[in-house]
Amino acid sequence: MSQPDAAVRTVRCPGCGARSVYALTNPYRPFCSERCKTGDLGAWSSENYRVEVQPAIEDKDDAAPLH
Repeated sequence: MSQPDAAVRTVRCPGCGARSVYALTNPYRPFCSERCKTGDLGAWSSENYRVEVQPAIEDKDDAAPLH
């Protein structure tokens, strides 16, 4: 008795928006190709993606110079 094939899970490629197989058979997951994966890495390394950080509010005691 053979088992039915599991449904193939697909996700939207973060690089180009195409459907991409999300499985061990896709070495570029969640990307659809090496090109999309490399493009995303290049965007990170050139700082095109940034995480916004709010400046810390300093206490008045912390801002006073040490003597």
